[in-house]
Parts: sequence; C-alpha cells; structure tokens
Amino acid sequence: MKVQHDKEKQRFTMDINGETAKVNYRMDNGKMYLTYSEVPSHLRGKGHGKKLVEKTFSKLTEEGYTAVAVCAYIKTVARRSDKWNSIIE
Repeated sequence: MKVQHDKEKQRFTMDINGETAKVNYRMDNGKMYLTYSEVPSHLRGKGHGKKLVEKTFSKLTEEGYTAVAVCAYIKTVARRSDKWNSIIE
C-alpha cells in the first residue's frame, strides 16, 4: 500500500482494497500541520491507521517537510517511535 500526496486537497491518501484512508493537513509558515486521520469504519482495528500515518511520515520526510501532529491519533503514533522525533512535533 502506497501513500499518495494530494497537495491541492492538502492530504495524503492510501488505497485499502479500493477504499480511501486519509491524513489531512494544513500549511502554515512552511510547516505542515497534520490535523485529521481517517480509515473507513469497517476497516478499523486492523492496523491500517498506523500504516497510513507511518507511511505519511515517510512520504512527507521524503518530500522535505517537517510536521506538527495536531490529531490525537497521529500524535500517539509519532510518540511511539523515536524515528519520528526530529520530523514530527
């Protein structure tokens, strides 16, 4: 599963069996604020949310961004791994 960056809609998306999971963001002073994450309700509880968020972190890092986790779930995923400390506030 690959994450796509839709800059026009300010979100990262991931296809899960033909359905879309997403992380929304807003830009402010060159910093990305990760405001919301969503996995379709019937696909929750299977680890897709964590994969989505971690792949989003990798993608935004690859593209040269740093980010601030606003969404509680995104904050939780970021805190659980030292790997993201320098990228996600």
